[in-house]
Amino acid sequence: MTKDQDHKSLGLTSFSFYIAAPAVNAFTGTYGVNYGRIADNLPAPGSVAELLRAEKIKNTRIYDADHGVLSAFHGSGIEIIVGLGNEYLKDIAANENLAVDWIKENVEPFLPGTNIVGIAVGNEVLGSGTDQDLWEALVGAVRNVYRALQRLHLADRIEVSSPHSEAVFGSSFPPSAGAFKEEVLPHMRPLLEFFWEVGSPFYINAYPFLAYKNDPDHIDIRYALFEKNPGIYDPNTKLHYDNMFDAQIDAAYAALEKVGFDKMEVIVSETGWASKGDPNEAGATVQNARTYNHNLRKRLLKKKGTPYRPKMAVKAYIFALFNENLKPGPISERNFGLFKPDGSIAYDIGFTGLVPSSAPSSKFSFKVTIGQGWSRYSALFVFTTCAVTLHLTLAS
Repeated sequence: MTKDQDHKSLGLTSFSFYIAAPAVNAFTGTYGVNYGRIADNLPAPGSVAELLRAEKIKNTRIYDADHGVLSAFHGSGIEIIVGLGNEYLKDIAANENLAVDWIKENVEPFLPGTNIVGIAVGNEVLGSGTDQDLWEALVGAVRNVYRALQRLHLADRIEVSSPHSEAVFGSSFPPSAGAFKEEVLPHMRPLLEFFWEVGSPFYINAYPFLAYKNDPDHIDIRYALFEKNPGIYDPNTKLHYDNMFDAQIDAAYAALEKVGFDKMEVIVSETGWASKGDPNEAGATVQNARTYNHNLRKRLLKKKGTPYRPKMAVKAYIFALFNENLKPGPISERNFGLFKPDGSIAYDIGFTGLVPSSAPSSKFSFKVTIGQGWSRYSALFVFTTCAVTLHLTLAS
């Protein structure tokens, strides 16, 4: 949970009267990866654990609670957040005992040897899709999972969370204008109240790639890739942003502040850049993927905050560890991986991989079984709704 922070006021009404519980520390350092497994050609989970340890990646998220993965990670020390799929939410919201049963089957048997530090309850539930019953079920499911952890005496070591897409925001440009959609608030507000009570952060899936892909004519790709560019200026906070990633995070902080949670930490549960795409998927190239992920890794390892939260080091899980050849959707969906299925690097950002690679060398110097996954395309980043403004700002 965040501490007192020095930052410029957004000039927003704040209602931070909630008292937070001590937080579970579910993230070591600032860099993690998502281990999706919708593929038929990936290394065995034991080799994946070896890869993560060799690359000194201490944090990972999986999109289910696969027993083979959890067994293979025994003794690795790698911190894992497991996923409770959207398909379970309605039943678990209606019956706390089902949450107890799920944890007894999928979490408890692997402790403490496997370092399970969190349960992500659903993924990108609010803001997109038409299943209002699922929206209604989310808070109840989260509560019941937490109560189940309490009953099993695990609530002090396992965090409960629920990642969101950018579809929960009605506005996000400039960052200080970040605000939740009105139709989302009846569900988001009680969810945030509960997460504040139990000490959980706000998780957001943030993709500059999607913003650029959907409006390449008005978004400067240098701004999306952390490269030198004019940046944008937020007139409300008088803060300058030289990359979209930071702006996305601060838009989330602004939205939280508007509903009274200005001390809640924001963690990026997914971000990445596709190395290949369909002809209409602008920016999906190996060079851009390498540039984004190299610059992102360098930025995260500096343990810096954002312009609006300078003392809160940004933490992020990269999407994804591997290319996943069985994922549906556009070509880009199958090409977010940092590594190829044989464990070699997809491109050079400073990792070495399990085997030698023929991947293109980086121009940078850097010193420092089929499973579950999610689609990047459940929502379009709402920066694109302000593309003309962004274009004019960048051009000024």
